[in-house]
Amino acid sequence: MKISGWSLIRLYTIFVYITMFAPIVVVIMLSFNPEEFGSFPMKGVSLRWFFRLAQNQPIITAFKTSLILGLITSVISTAIGIPAAMAFVRYDFPGKNTLNTLLLTPIMIPEVILGVALLIFLRWLQQPKSLLLLVIGHVVITLPYVLLVVQARLVGIQRVYEEAAMSLGANAFQTFKEITLPLLAPAIMAGMLFAFTISFDDVTATLFWATARTQTVPVKVLGMLRHHISPEINALGTVMVILTISTPLLAGYLSRRFARGLESAKR
Repeated sequence: MKISGWSLIRLYTIFVYITMFAPIVVVIMLSFNPEEFGSFPMKGVSLRWFFRLAQNQPIITAFKTSLILGLITSVISTAIGIPAAMAFVRYDFPGKNTLNTLLLTPIMIPEVILGVALLIFLRWLQQPKSLLLLVIGHVVITLPYVLLVVQARLVGIQRVYEEAAMSLGANAFQTFKEITLPLLAPAIMAGMLFAFTISFDDVTATLFWATARTQTVPVKVLGMLRHHISPEINALGTVMVILTISTPLLAGYLSRRFARGLESAKR
């Protein structure tokens, strides 16, 4: 029996997907296991570990820290990314390409390098670890993604809409508020949600910036795994998987919803 090259590619693709997602499926299944030690077949289904997780104060504190950090990071990254994208797409000035490349560089640099570099820089400034350090670091990591999403949307917006508004007497701020900003709304929403997701899930760079009082959920989970494996970690993993998957899906849904609303308004 002769196997074609495409069949081998399909088999290899299926193997890769199984290797990637099988551990996640196992963690989700074990989070509903009533027994303390995971085993198959499971002896029933229980929410026991989710209730235990809700009563774990260190985890709840870390979860709140991750949420606060993600919200602050997404807001700041979006607030910086919008005017930066406007400047890079709509205007010409000396050093534009260089500055744009510098802002996008963190995507290409390993997070370990970013974590160590920022930590050394703040130590040189004699600044202690704090939530502010986490915010600065996460903004550096997430800003390029917001910038790319907003730039891609802005390139597709024709200048004729803005020029028409200005020809009718609107100033630059009014044109941005009434014309450009609504057209950018899908990209802004998507960029903000992506920034939140990246900030919430980051562990590599956050390890260098977190303190005992400002630990995020991924860092807390990593610390728990060093001592013992608790079934509560499986429950927490399920919660994080749901949150991580639902956020980008929500971003895509809202982007399409905004785009359809804008198309309907034009008609």
